[in-house]
Amino acid sequence: MANEDQLRIIRQGVAVWNKWRKENPYIEVDLCKANLVGANLSEVDLKSAILEEANLSGANLAKASLYGADLWSADLSGANLIGAILIDAILIDANFDGADLTEADLGESELFQANLNDADLTAADLSLASLVETTITGARLTGCRIYGISAWGLMMNDETEQKDLIITPEEHPIVTVDDIEIAQFIYLLLHSNKMRQVIDTLTAKTVLILGRFTPKRKAILDSIREELRKHDYVPLMFDFKEPLNRDFRETISILARISRFVIVDITNAKSIPAELELIVPFLPSVPIMPLALGSSKGYALFDSLRRYPWVIEPYRYGSQEELIGSLVNRVIAPAEAKVKELKH
Repeated sequence: MANEDQLRIIRQGVAVWNKWRKENPYIEVDLCKANLVGANLSEVDLKSAILEEANLSGANLAKASLYGADLWSADLSGANLIGAILIDAILIDANFDGADLTEADLGESELFQANLNDADLTAADLSLASLVETTITGARLTGCRIYGISAWGLMMNDETEQKDLIITPEEHPIVTVDDIEIAQFIYLLLHSNKMRQVIDTLTAKTVLILGRFTPKRKAILDSIREELRKHDYVPLMFDFKEPLNRDFRETISILARISRFVIVDITNAKSIPAELELIVPFLPSVPIMPLALGSSKGYALFDSLRRYPWVIEPYRYGSQEELIGSLVNRVIAPAEAKVKELKH
């Protein structure tokens, strides 16, 4: 059971509790089975606290520090955990039903058989976390960082939203996928020579999107990605801000090799010619579908690559709306036609 003195202190509010913790850094916090339903614990310091079977349903734990805390079988249903720190926390069998974990840091946490039903994990960090037999039915996993995640036996449904999951470490270029269960496979493809040998056996729906990632241009690329999803493709975007080095070049090459075709926005191209030089001459079975805003400069940089038969005539569009409205007929259809042509 919870330490009654500590329970009395935390019920006096976060300011009182955090002051007590600061003055008593070496005292073990034992709030096992504590009833803190609906408590306002925003920014509370519960590092390494024992909270096994505690009832924190509906509690406000926004930006709370739960680093290394033991929340085995704790009830956090409907809790506000926006921006909370749950690094290395024990969350086995914990109930996060309907909880808001937006931008929470769950790195290296143990979520074995935890319930994340209908939880919002938008932009949460799940790096190196263990999600084994975890329930994510109806959960929202958008923009999560999932590098090094262990995901086995996940329980999900059609309502589970998975989008823009980041599979690369924080200091590396961003590679995103839309399925947590294939994330580990994609990462292995990028880093294992043996795994790359199975690429030819895949019937890929993957489309690699290349372009400039300035705010204005990225909006165009994001809209292309969204439209591709509507047509049952699996879009991959490679976002990097540093100059191309050997590792970056290899990553682009691997992503292109597992793609059905590549869409490249050459509008005001800067690094794009260098990226295309890495893949176009060496991948005659992967069509390249170039796009360019009608008034853009730098279009001539692409001319040297147009001699390759698998490079499709560029499509010039007048606006984002025009591009998306004509994506099926002017982008997807020519790319698919080229896929069939190259197979014969």
